[in-house]
Amino acid sequence: MDQAESSPLGGQPDPRQRRVQGNEPARRSGTDAKLDHPVVVGYDGSPSSRNALAYAAGVSRRLSRPLVIVHVTPGVYCEPLTGQVIGAPRARAETERWVRAELAEVCDCAGVEVRVIMRHGNAARELSTAADELSADALVIGAPRQRWHHVAGSVPGWLARHARCPVIVVP
Repeated sequence: MDQAESSPLGGQPDPRQRRVQGNEPARRSGTDAKLDHPVVVGYDGSPSSRNALAYAAGVSRRLSRPLVIVHVTPGVYCEPLTGQVIGAPRARAETERWVRAELAEVCDCAGVEVRVIMRHGNAARELSTAADELSADALVIGAPRQRWHHVAGSVPGWLARHARCPVIVVP
């Protein structure tokens, strides 16, 4: 940045940013244009993640932001002695139907743009990466089920330390 250029002060708009329709900054083009600063929620089917899903849908509606549901499955694991595949991922279409059905059960999402993303790997890292890639306004997750997670660490604890957006933990 040159010395002649000044950065905008907190709370003031960036004068270098192109304006569209009044005071709204120009939106990105392409497929991400509709996903400006969504509310991201992690969903795994647990009771606390259902509560998080309902909460995130409400926040999304109040903020007039899209809702992005991220479902993370662990990598496929093969039992070494028997060769049995454990944790084989569901088909994408089947998983998306299941997640959307769960959303319809917990709340009415009329007027809310909903997108479902499936990821494989470590839940905390994948949720953080998705929220960062989408420039999320908030990341909503359910509280851990087991008491052991309160002592040994958990997805919410990791996200609170590493995510680049506010993390909301719903019981």
